[in-house]
Amino acid sequence: MKSSSQRLILDFITYILLAIGAVAMILPFIWMMSVSLRLPANQFSREIIPNPLTWQNYVELWEKLPDQAYPYLLFNSLKISLLTLIGQVLTCAMAAFAFAVVKFRGRELLFALLLATLMIPSQVSLIPDFILFKYMNLIGTQWPLILPAFWGGAFGTFLLRQYFLTIPRDLVDAARMDGASLWDIFWRIYMPLSRPAIAALAIFSFKDTWNDLLHPLVYLPSDMHQTTMTVGLAFFQQQLQMGGKFTVLMAGAFLSILPLLILFFIAQRQFIEGIALSGVKR
Repeated sequence: MKSSSQRLILDFITYILLAIGAVAMILPFIWMMSVSLRLPANQFSREIIPNPLTWQNYVELWEKLPDQAYPYLLFNSLKISLLTLIGQVLTCAMAAFAFAVVKFRGRELLFALLLATLMIPSQVSLIPDFILFKYMNLIGTQWPLILPAFWGGAFGTFLLRQYFLTIPRDLVDAARMDGASLWDIFWRIYMPLSRPAIAALAIFSFKDTWNDLLHPLVYLPSDMHQTTMTVGLAFFQQQLQMGGKFTVLMAGAFLSILPLLILFFIAQRQFIEGIALSGVKR
């Protein structure tokens, strides 16, 4: 009885702490939406529900971006993010399959070296990558932002490998007895059974690419028709802050995270399941 009451109290405290954390995380988002729907004269008001409510800030954002570049910024960001997502999922899945299923000499050492690269910040390799892409005459194009995704990644490989280890080895042995090749086992067994982990990796990859500001600034020209959403809004932010239009700035910020919200709500069940099971090894 005592143990049951202690567990109930512990659960209650845990839920209270989680609720406080959830409120702390969601309040800035609610405030951003509220400001984006206010009149500029009321942008510093403390009210959560705008009165009056207006959509004029979104119209003004569309009209005031140079050369009405918002559709181009949105298309460029979506294109780069989706291609990066595809490249990461394919290459990381193949590498994870090799480390989890295929037995070869030095497998554990190679995997440890791959994980060690997680300690290297991406900024460290920025200059060598720039020199490489410069020799390839790719500076000023979107390829430097897309091609590295098809070279694999340590985090994605680790995430999918941990999930692949939860799939029973008996499936591989049965497929081998039926004459299936390694590619058939990978594509027809492991990929369909790993949808939760793949969804998690897809969301992480899309989010990181969509929010990236440094690499588009380095590799892409400043032309608003060729750069990404983050760069376009960063340039536009200075103009808005000088004019005091924080309502329009919040409208741009909300539109910039809207695709991430849509993607998460579409794949949230698979995402949560993939994160929960990726660290479990049978």
